[in-house]
Amino acid sequence: MLDATTRSGGTATASPRAAAAEFAVARPGAAASAAPAGVLTRCSRVLFSPWSRLSLLLVLLAAAGSSVLLFQPQRLLAQGWPPQLGGATAAVVFAVAYGLCTVAFVPRPLLNLAAGALFGSQFGLGAALAGTVLGAGVSFGLGRVLGQDALRPLLRGRLLRAADGQLSRHGFRSMLLTRLFPGVPFWAANYCAAVSRMGWPAFLTATALGSVPNTAAYVVAGARASAPTSPAFLIAMAVIAVPALAAAVVAWRKRHHLRPR
Repeated sequence: MLDATTRSGGTATASPRAAAAEFAVARPGAAASAAPAGVLTRCSRVLFSPWSRLSLLLVLLAAAGSSVLLFQPQRLLAQGWPPQLGGATAAVVFAVAYGLCTVAFVPRPLLNLAAGALFGSQFGLGAALAGTVLGAGVSFGLGRVLGQDALRPLLRGRLLRAADGQLSRHGFRSMLLTRLFPGVPFWAANYCAAVSRMGWPAFLTATALGSVPNTAAYVVAGARASAPTSPAFLIAMAVIAVPALAAAVVAWRKRHHLRPR
C-alpha cells in the first residue's frame, strides 16, 4: 500500500499529524496524569507561600503561649524541680525547658531567678545561658524560615527601614548592645533579627556574650534570695538596676528620634 511503502518498495515516513495521533492513542492516560500534577503544583505553591508560612508561625506561637498558660512554668519557683532529676541531667533538662519557654514568651528574668534558686549560682548560670542561646536560636530559625519572606516587603516606614539596616549591616554590634541593655523584649529582638539579613554566627555569638551580665545578676539574685542583705544579692540587684536606668536615660534623650516627621 502507498501509505505503508513507496512504489519502489521502501518504507514511507509517517506525517507529523499521524504520529501525534498514534502517540495519543498509545498514551491515553497522559492528559489525565498531567491534570493532577498541575493541581499538586498549585497546592504546593500555596502551602509554601510566604504568607502561608507566616500563618504557620503565628499558629505555632499562639500554641506555645497557650501551653505556657496551661502548664504554668513559674510554679518552679514555688514547688521546686522534680526530685527524680538531679545533677547535670537536671541542668540540661532545665536548659532545654528554658529555651522552649523563651520561645513561648515566658519572661527571662523569671527563668533566671528560677535557675539560681534551683541550681545555685554556677550551675544555674550555665543552664540559663545555654537555655538563652537555645531559645534565641529556635526563635531566630522560626522567624527566618517562616516569616522573613512575608515581612521584609512590609519594611517601608522610616524607623523600620533604619532598624533593618542597622541589624543587617552591623548585626553583631547591634545585637550585643540589645542584649546588654534592657528595654527590648527578648522575643522581639529575636524575630526582628530574623527578619533582617543578620547572619547566624553574629546573632548567636552576640546573644551568648551580651546575655552574660544580666543573666548572671538574676541567677545570683535567685540563688541568694534567702539572704537579701548579703553583699552578693545587693551587687546583683545593682547590676540589674544600673543598666535598666541607663537604658531609660538613653531612651529619654533619644526620644525626638522616635517622633514622626
